[in-house]
Amino acid sequence: MGRNLKNALIAFLTPLPSILFYTSFLNNHPFLSPISSWCNHHPLLLANALFFLNIDLLFWVISLIQSSNWMIDVYWTVIPVMLLHYFQTHPASQFDLWRSRVAVALTWVWAVRLTHNYFRREKWQWGAREDWRFTDMARQYGKNWWWISFFAVYLIQQVFLIGVCLPLYIIHTVNMPCNIWDIVAIFVCLSGIIIAYFSDTQLYTFVTKNEKLKEEGKPMVANLDEGLWYYSRHPNYFGEQLWWWGLGIFGWNLGFTWAFVGALVNSLCLAYVTILVERKMLKLEYRVEAYKMYQKRTSVWVPWFKWSLNQVPKEKAG
Repeated sequence: MGRNLKNALIAFLTPLPSILFYTSFLNNHPFLSPISSWCNHHPLLLANALFFLNIDLLFWVISLIQSSNWMIDVYWTVIPVMLLHYFQTHPASQFDLWRSRVAVALTWVWAVRLTHNYFRREKWQWGAREDWRFTDMARQYGKNWWWISFFAVYLIQQVFLIGVCLPLYIIHTVNMPCNIWDIVAIFVCLSGIIIAYFSDTQLYTFVTKNEKLKEEGKPMVANLDEGLWYYSRHPNYFGEQLWWWGLGIFGWNLGFTWAFVGALVNSLCLAYVTILVERKMLKLEYRVEAYKMYQKRTSVWVPWFKWSLNQVPKEKAG
C-alpha cells in the first residue's frame, strides 16, 4: 500500500511544473514578461517545450531513480486531455464553440475509458510494472539502457503524442461552422471508443478466467476466439486507430491535409507492435498451435468473417 500511494503521489505531482508555468502565463505573471510575447505567438512550440522539460526530462529522471518506466503508460491517457485544454485556453486560440465542446467531450470519454482499462489491467496499482516492451529493450541494451531510454521511451512519445493530437490543435486554430464532415468524424471517433471498450473488456474477462484456472491447477484456454476477437486478432488496436483517424477527419475538414500524419505514424508503429505481440504469443507453448490456426483464419485488425481453411490466402497459409 505504501508503494502504491507513493507512486500515486508522484504521478499527481509530476505535471505541476507545467501546470503552474502555464497558469502563471495566462495570469500575466510579471516574472514571465520577458518570454510572454513568444509564448503568445508560438502555442505549438510552447507545448513542445513544456513536454520536453516536464515529460521527457523529468519523467526520465524519475524512471532512472525508480528503475521503471511505468509512468509514461499512465500519462499516455492523460496528456491528450492536457494538450486539448491547453490548445483551447491559449490566448491565440480561435474556434467554433460547438466543435470544441464535442472535441472536449470525446477526448474525455476516450481518456476515461483508456485510464479505466489501464488500472483494471494493473489491478488498480500505481507503478506495479512497466510495459513489457520496455523491459525487453532494457535486457537488449543492458548497461546502455539508462540513456537510450530517454530517446526510446520519452522523446519518441513526444513525437507520437504531439503528432496524434495535432487535430486538437487545428480545431482550436480555425473558427469555421460545423458541417457534415464533423458528423462523420464524431461517428468514427465514437465507433473507435466503443470497439476498443468492448474488445478490452472481453480480453480482461478472458485473462482473468485464465488466471483463475492457473491458480486452480487446471488447463488454461489457449486462445480468445469469441466476441469481437472472433472477427479480428486485435480489435482493441483497430478501435484505438479509429479514434485517432476520426480526430484526423476533424483537422482535414478544417483545411489541413496533413492532419492525418500523426494517426498514420501511430498506425505504422502499432503495426510493428502487433508483430511483437504475436511473436510473444507464439512463445507460449500451450497456445502455439491454437494461435497459428487463429492467425490463418482471422483478420489482423479490421473485423471480418473467418476464412475457411480452403479460403486461407497462400501467404497466410504458409
